[in-house]
Amino acid sequence: MLKKLLIIVPVLILSGFAMYNTKQDTPIKYVALGDSYTIGTGANPTEAWPVLLTKHLNDAGIKTELVANPSKNGFSTQNLIDMELPVFDKSGATFATLLIGVNDWVREVNTATYTKNLIHILDHVQKALPNKKNILLITIPDFGVTPQGAYYANDRDVSKGITEFNNIIKAEAQKRGLEVVDIFELSKGMKDNAELTAKDGLHPSAKEYALWETLIFPVAKSVLGK
Repeated sequence: MLKKLLIIVPVLILSGFAMYNTKQDTPIKYVALGDSYTIGTGANPTEAWPVLLTKHLNDAGIKTELVANPSKNGFSTQNLIDMELPVFDKSGATFATLLIGVNDWVREVNTATYTKNLIHILDHVQKALPNKKNILLITIPDFGVTPQGAYYANDRDVSKGITEFNNIIKAEAQKRGLEVVDIFELSKGMKDNAELTAKDGLHPSAKEYALWETLIFPVAKSVLGK
């Protein structure tokens, strides 16, 4: 009887070791959801912050594959629901980032509708993710400080309006125990700084996207390391 136990125990240990390694060797499947800020309008595709984030996660030993970035210029929360969530559903994602809302505000979508759509997106994504905490929210930048920002304000206070939407993002994240990266204050650095603004005078430059990623990366690393 003792001999049988001596044979069985090493087998169990080896089996457990194999299972652990298999889990570690499986790459994170990352989907970036959002609008122009996530697709990287104003910079080259390789300079978009989700691309930088993927590279830095891999450099840190967290195997990550950016399997989809269905974000589009001008997309609102409703556009994301209609056109990005189907892509997300087919991706097999195990991690997602979400930066959405600037175009809702530009189109004067009210806070109630924005909240409703954001909740729908978060419910949908969390339901599909194996780990419901593997979604990272990012606040909306203050585009009003850019040279062309006032053109899209319609005589409204951009900073105040975006802050209201960002407070909704933070509140929903807090309810769900999700992490938020706040890039709002950092984005104000685009004011009167041509190096941080793209040639269109509205979107961030590659340098500004890289600055955002310096805030996003450590939080993403922490979320995926849990």
